[in-house]
Amino acid sequence: MDGGLIVTLVSIAMFAGTFLLGFIPLFFKLSERRLQFVTILGAGLLCGTAMAVVIPEGMDLLGETWRASCSDLTSSLNASDNKHVNSTVTTPSPKFFIGLALTLGFILMFVVDQIGSYLSTREHKNQVGITATLGLVIHAAADGFALGAAVATDKVTVQVIVFCAVILHKAPAACGLVSFLMHAGLQKKYIQGHLLAFSAAAPILAITSYFILRASGSSTQSQFSATGVGMLFSAGTFLYVATVHILPEVSRTTKPSSEHQQLSEDKDTHQRQLGLLESLTLIAGMGLPLLLALGLNDN
Repeated sequence: MDGGLIVTLVSIAMFAGTFLLGFIPLFFKLSERRLQFVTILGAGLLCGTAMAVVIPEGMDLLGETWRASCSDLTSSLNASDNKHVNSTVTTPSPKFFIGLALTLGFILMFVVDQIGSYLSTREHKNQVGITATLGLVIHAAADGFALGAAVATDKVTVQVIVFCAVILHKAPAACGLVSFLMHAGLQKKYIQGHLLAFSAAAPILAITSYFILRASGSSTQSQFSATGVGMLFSAGTFLYVATVHILPEVSRTTKPSSEHQQLSEDKDTHQRQLGLLESLTLIAGMGLPLLLALGLNDN
């Protein structure tokens, strides 16, 4: 199937799924405990997908480009009549680009969180929820970029695993966003508008990034290089969102500061260790992409 058609169909499915799941808190009382387990599973999937699928795939694509470049350079030097040229000259190693792409992806999400925190302290009541939605939209856009890069690899295994990681990460995020906006007192029509923006961000970026990567060069080598960098960049965003954003939040609980303050509005926020079942859920989420990668072999 054509890659453009695949990314379009997947994006439509992701938009519909995220938008519909976001309506759950509007019509049903969602158990915070169950939502937390889905969030933990999503965090594990993001970590596992980044480490077991996205990073190896990105490195492999850059490695193929590097080996092809070395082969082309060696062939051209061997065919040259200039005997003073050293035929052992090689192109730069891709190690630097691997580290750079991962670091930039991580830094981007860090900057987004810092800007969001700064704006939230200066947010007026009539702007409540805008900062939270904006931050989640940017996070979702990074997810969409990862999905677009995955489809550009033309490998079914990578596409399936990245899609599963993204949708299981976005589902609790959509429910959490709607719950937060309801708590903030926004009207239903405004909540639906925020949810629409969040749901559309990843599909739009998935389609856009796919066609940009496909048009990144006339040669297959250039496309491989751009796609590899895109995969590694998205892996950096995955790792940040999972380890810095999601896991600290699910381990944070708000409890009364003392037994005598059960009816008081002043509460303390405490960090707690994940329970056994929560830890197993996280580990299962991290291991699932590896099992999928073993079971869905393709070239």
